[in-house]
Amino acid sequence: MTWFSDPEAVARYAEGPVRLVPGFESLQRMATLLLAEHLPGAANVLVLGAGGGLELKKFADRQPLWRFVGVDPSAEMLKLAQATLGPLADRALLHEGYIDSAPPGPFDAATCLLTLHFIPAEERLRTLREIHRRLAPGAPLIVAHHSFPQAPADKARWLKRYAAYAVDSGVPAADAERAISAIAAQLPVLSPEADEALLKEAGFHGTELFYAGFTFKGWIAWKDR
Repeated sequence: MTWFSDPEAVARYAEGPVRLVPGFESLQRMATLLLAEHLPGAANVLVLGAGGGLELKKFADRQPLWRFVGVDPSAEMLKLAQATLGPLADRALLHEGYIDSAPPGPFDAATCLLTLHFIPAEERLRTLREIHRRLAPGAPLIVAHHSFPQAPADKARWLKRYAAYAVDSGVPAADAERAISAIAAQLPVLSPEADEALLKEAGFHGTELFYAGFTFKGWIAWKDR
């Protein structure tokens, strides 16, 4: 998306998730705690969609023995991630690109937060398979993104709830309406059932829903040992 290449828009990025994603800070905390269940000590974590650096900083602050490889297609967003990490940046290697730009691993865990809803289903499946291929046996994957029913009436209802939350967070009503129109027209959002089916088809098992915030859902799933 061209938005992620606009330096002025990127500079304001951190304001967006806090206002638009219900429980955003708690989502990051829960992701950290779920990873820590499996990674009690030193670990290498793959972070897909790492631009902005918000989850990288949360993970690095809470877990000083973890190191990271972050991947994002936007050079501007990766610059922001570097700045967000500050003195923690030496624990993260950042790569511009998509999943194919990530090293082969094996990684002890992976995350993909607020990213997969930008990727069409066929490419999303390939991305999940490539993440799976880079994980060590038994490693967890955490994903969270827009995921809500896609029948027209259901879709309209959930998008109106997203807009209502945005307005309640201080977003002008006209901007919120434009946002849901753009989501409906441009984002290849899937239903929760379809998202879970893709995780299974990509080779993950034991999928558990751990987060739900209006139009957003989050899961943890596992690679076989």
